[in-house]
Amino acid sequence: MPRLMSVAFTEDAVRARTKTVTRRTGWAYLRSGERITLCRKVMGRKTGVPLVRIVDVEVVDVRREPLRDITAEDVAREGFPELTPAESVDRFFVQAQGIAPDTVVTRIQWRYLDGDAAQLAFDLVSAAEGR
Repeated sequence: MPRLMSVAFTEDAVRARTKTVTRRTGWAYLRSGERITLCRKVMGRKTGVPLVRIVDVEVVDVRREPLRDITAEDVAREGFPELTPAESVDRFFVQAQGIAPDTVVTRIQWRYLDGDAAQLAFDLVSAAEGR
């Protein structure tokens, strides 16, 4: 069963399939070829709030690098084409999490699983969740 990953701030980009990269302080154990289920919110859901699974993806690249190495291309791949690399790091890591730009994080890149089976599973889950 795939691990679950929250994409609460970038759900629209995930649904549009334009988000293909994320950076996390953990997840160093992840390897290429593994599958992840991207969800609206995983941890911290209130009692009775269902888990909303959005789509399964396959990891194609995992590497550790300092936040300061983020490129404009990767900021767009993360779902924020309107931000500069410095703005992205400041907003989502420095301000939100108190993480310094020289902190080494895990950069995760994935591909969306296309095909009838993946789309059917996505449609069934979406229908069950009332989307």
